[in-house]
Amino acid sequence: MSSVIAQARFSVLDRSRTREGHPNAEALRDTVRLARELEEFGYHRFWVSEHHGVPGVAGSAPTVLAAAVAAATRTIRVGTGGVMLPNHQPLVVAEQFGVLESLFPGRIDMGLGRSVGFTDGVRKALGRDKGDAEDFAAQLQELLGWFRGTSPTGVRARPAEGLTVPPFVLAMGEGAGIAARAGLPMVIGDLRNREKMQRGIDHYRAHFRPSPWASEPYVVISGTVAVAATPEDARRLLVPEAWSMAHSRTHGTFPPLPPAEHVESLTMTGKERELYESGLAGHIAGTEEQVAHELAQVLKETGAQEVLVTTSTYDRAALLDSYRRLAGIFTAGGGGDVSQSRMAREISPPARTS
Repeated sequence: MSSVIAQARFSVLDRSRTREGHPNAEALRDTVRLARELEEFGYHRFWVSEHHGVPGVAGSAPTVLAAAVAAATRTIRVGTGGVMLPNHQPLVVAEQFGVLESLFPGRIDMGLGRSVGFTDGVRKALGRDKGDAEDFAAQLQELLGWFRGTSPTGVRARPAEGLTVPPFVLAMGEGAGIAARAGLPMVIGDLRNREKMQRGIDHYRAHFRPSPWASEPYVVISGTVAVAATPEDARRLLVPEAWSMAHSRTHGTFPPLPPAEHVESLTMTGKERELYESGLAGHIAGTEEQVAHELAQVLKETGAQEVLVTTSTYDRAALLDSYRRLAGIFTAGGGGDVSQSRMAREISPPARTS
């Protein structure tokens, strides 16, 4: 096993993707169940996301879902990837994470993004507009101030004040610079555009300012990783998400995930086919040997300390098998018993930012 893989942390962001023929509630229960399973495999973090009004995503309230995940697990870190700060008042976000950290001390992460609602209708329902994203840096500083007790309002954020909840910035667009100036760990994707990703990482490291939250840069690279017995099986894991993305860009709605065989039987328009094939390309997918080789390469190139995997597919059993195979790559022994490897990692964890 490559030493660069052994030194990295591996985590998962699950978006509670809905599946054709299955209710939203099942997607949320699947997320909680997946967290328990990945904890046993030795993953470091389990994060949930924030989406509003999207037919294919049930995860709309990340701090609520994070509470359910944390209550159902014991050791894995739990957080958000992320809470979209422009959609919320920073005081409310601080209070929510203060409650989470109080209930599950030492296990909560605060991943923060700068996106606003996906459509005009969603933004109107949230009482926000596109311009709110421009205030992200100021909102971020206000949020952190509630934890440090430095708000000039005289209001105290309870129970957040005095607690340490590790913040991470989702580095979309200007996010790398914001993370660097704030001295925070950064999550950057995607793995399909590595040149752009590397530019963001280089900018972040060059402009990083140490802070009470992080003394040095901490980079988490994010993207899809699919592992299966054959390259063909790994590629089929990508099919449902690739079609959902193609459908959303041609029809304006992001649908639940369909079975791979359904997608493969479709007669697509030229534009749909182009977007679909593009959606299948560039991900890290293949057998254990192939994926290990590519992961080692990207970790060497980026110097990242952590990989956040965001894979979605219709077949839940195949998805779980992919995560099991990936755990076999990064745990000690490169494919042995993942539960034994997890214990080894917990005894000697990497000495880096939580």
